Amino acid sequence: MKKKTGLAIVLCLLSIFSFAQQSGSTNTSTDFMNSNGKIYVVLAVVLVILIGLFLYLFNLDKKISKLEKESK
Repeated sequence: MKKKTGLAIVLCLLSIFSFAQQSGSTNTSTDFMNSNGKIYVVLAVVLVILIGLFLYLFNLDKKISKLEKESK
């Protein structure tokens, strides 16, 4: 239960920090990527990578928990 609570807090803090990074000035590279629609490709790739990492960590946690139970 502590893991889920800790993960929820970390994810909330990360979203707050990402909003804090936004600035009023425009960036030309961001405008270029947005005008071509490539920004969505970048976001999709990052999202797929993060989901893959979280799934891998979840499976690894299950395997480690199983090994710990077997060793007791």
